[in-house]
Amino acid sequence: MRKPCRKCLLQEFDADGYREKILKELDWMDGEMRAPEEEYQRRLALCRDCEKLLEGSCLACGCYVELRAAAKAGHCPKKKW
Repeated sequence: MRKPCRKCLLQEFDADGYREKILKELDWMDGEMRAPEEEYQRRLALCRDCEKLLEGSCLACGCYVELRAAAKAGHCPKKKW
């Protein structure tokens, strides 16, 4: 595994770890729980530009941003989305 970029999402610096951990959780979410793909990608784009993103985690709340962004009921603690 390469050293993570401090401003990257998990999927961008550890593909194997991402697949094993985050994708498993994303697969577990059913359609009722998941945000539509377009909304998920919009949220991730906002997270990528946020100063609180650090190694795939949100410094404002401690979550993995890819999981929070995927949840239909998810929200940004900084009210960016």
